[in-house]
Amino acid sequence: MESVQRIRYPPFDHDNISPASVPITEVVVSSSSSPPTPFRIGAEDGWLVEWRDLSADDEDLPHIDSVTTTATLPFLMRTRNGWYIDSDPLHGMARKLIAPTVIILILSLFLHAIAPALTGIPLLSWLTEGSYKVGPLDYPKLLIFTFPIFTLPIVLRMIANSRDIRRQNAYIANPLKEPEIDFSVGDGEIVLRRLRLPDGIRVRRIRLQVGLAVPERAALLKALGRPDDGQPPPGMSTPLPARRITTGEEHGTGVGEATPIPIAHNRVLLLEPMRVQSTGEWMDLDSANPSELVIKGPEERWPGSIYSSLIAMH
Repeated sequence: MESVQRIRYPPFDHDNISPASVPITEVVVSSSSSPPTPFRIGAEDGWLVEWRDLSADDEDLPHIDSVTTTATLPFLMRTRNGWYIDSDPLHGMARKLIAPTVIILILSLFLHAIAPALTGIPLLSWLTEGSYKVGPLDYPKLLIFTFPIFTLPIVLRMIANSRDIRRQNAYIANPLKEPEIDFSVGDGEIVLRRLRLPDGIRVRRIRLQVGLAVPERAALLKALGRPDDGQPPPGMSTPLPARRITTGEEHGTGVGEATPIPIAHNRVLLLEPMRVQSTGEWMDLDSANPSELVIKGPEERWPGSIYSSLIAMH
């Protein structure tokens, strides 16, 4: 059966990118399974996910073959199943400092370039005139103060990555047992009937989350008419020849700082947030082994779990 998928998937750091500058990927999907009920999430000029029925105006769209299933895909079982470690909060702090530190460095270079015009201004003339000798070279006085500030995000990332690696090694040395969970699925909610945790572990709160997984790289390239060795789509990197470890590396989205540094393990221990997601409210747990707890989903209506090459609701 054929249906139409339209997606504008946000790349990493999408807060600083205009969605209108990223093209919408539109394809006709052929599958032996029936498509889900048509749905649309997002806006035409924003990040968009749409799955609808085929119409007469869709004859010119590219065709791809894709399996449509409700069974969880293997790469999601490897990367979103089990215990995970939260990445160090210094990663977020380092990302927020990148823009201001770059601005400070550019401003210092600009002041140094117009130093002769600042001679009559006491403080600025003192900062821009003269230099300090370090070894055989002379360095401008102002850069001696601003360059360490510019390197601060790099230093914070190094500290955060070392902490993440240490915590991952600690988990591998002493892994937690899998919890025993029994639940039933309702309309926009799940009913938690039993949750048995390993000794010494207590869950303080719980919530239901739904999101869109990373599109398959090969399907996205085919939909855009690009070769494997050509320019990658927005938000995707060139394929890595070495062994894949993280989801981002496997699908070509692990660019920039999408994920902290993982270590070699049979599955990912650092959980990468979904870029398109919504969550229900946090529910406090009063006991270590709760029963008959109704966990509400997001307020807006989302489809159930459905997986294909481009659109994978998880």
